[in-house]
Amino acid sequence: MTHSVAILGASGYTGAELVRLIATHPGMRIVALSGERKAGQPMAAVFPHLRHLDLPDLVRIEEIDFAAVDLCFCALPHATSQEVIRALPRSLKIVDLSADFRLRDPAAYEKWYGKPHAAPELQAEAVYGLTEFYRDEIRAARLVAGTGCNAAAGQYALVPLIRAGVIDLDDIAIDLKAGVSGAGRALKENLLHAELSEGFHAYAVGGTHRHLGEFDQEFSKAAGRRVEVQFTPHLIPANRGILATCWLKGDPQAIHSALAMAYEDETFLQVLPFGEHPSTRHVRGANFVHLGVVGDRRPGRAVVFAALDNLTKGSSGQALQNANLMLGIAEETGLMLAPCFP
Repeated sequence: MTHSVAILGASGYTGAELVRLIATHPGMRIVALSGERKAGQPMAAVFPHLRHLDLPDLVRIEEIDFAAVDLCFCALPHATSQEVIRALPRSLKIVDLSADFRLRDPAAYEKWYGKPHAAPELQAEAVYGLTEFYRDEIRAARLVAGTGCNAAAGQYALVPLIRAGVIDLDDIAIDLKAGVSGAGRALKENLLHAELSEGFHAYAVGGTHRHLGEFDQEFSKAAGRRVEVQFTPHLIPANRGILATCWLKGDPQAIHSALAMAYEDETFLQVLPFGEHPSTRHVRGANFVHLGVVGDRRPGRAVVFAALDNLTKGSSGQALQNANLMLGIAEETGLMLAPCFP
């Protein structure tokens, strides 16, 4: 059976990544693509690397016939998805890639995003989309909220350790490096080549990054009590990739064993042998996460690493993995592409 899907916001990086992944998916067919500023243009004009594909032209959302769509990917900017999804048919399955439905508490959303939630009735039914931790809920969901890419990297490194009780919950620091595509495709002065290349810098320093809302929510749920971590992200002069480095207090071998046990049956989560650490270049363009554990020179301390591609496993690949579950398709379908190296 082939399912008809639409992609809203197809003129952005995550929209284009969805098209790339779905292009060879045997169970999905793209029937509609929206791009408000690019409406009326063919995808080949917006993304020449997709010119070999037979795709519908970009249109405005109101021009799409959703009666002919089984599932909709919503890759729109934050605060836009709430209003758009509220107006979509209730029969439509939706995977949202924005931040609009990630935080279960509307008050937390207002705190981190600076405005009241516009669709709290939909928030109540949304399922958090970190696939490996919410697989059963996602399978039965109508609306799935994709995670933040930084938030996904940190959670893959830490949630199993919190659940297993092998680390000190009051001594967690996450240092994260992220490629520039995570900031979106809109023109921004600080993302110009002359501003970004030949260096990297920290941003959202001191606990102001919005993905901390997801860390607070998910780490506290895993622990059964309030957990707050130190988190500093950095922007690096690379197009893709996230590397999270987590400094922890706990026995390194026990930490490695807990990760290996948690992910032993997970296709996309690869735990490296003890003492090895991953690189973003080894997951580029793929839906895999590489995790590593290294002992610190100080006894009872460890460093845990997680590397993923922010556009694939951190966003569009995760969205497709969730959509497969929602449509009753084998979870790995369309996602077994090997990383692109070098």
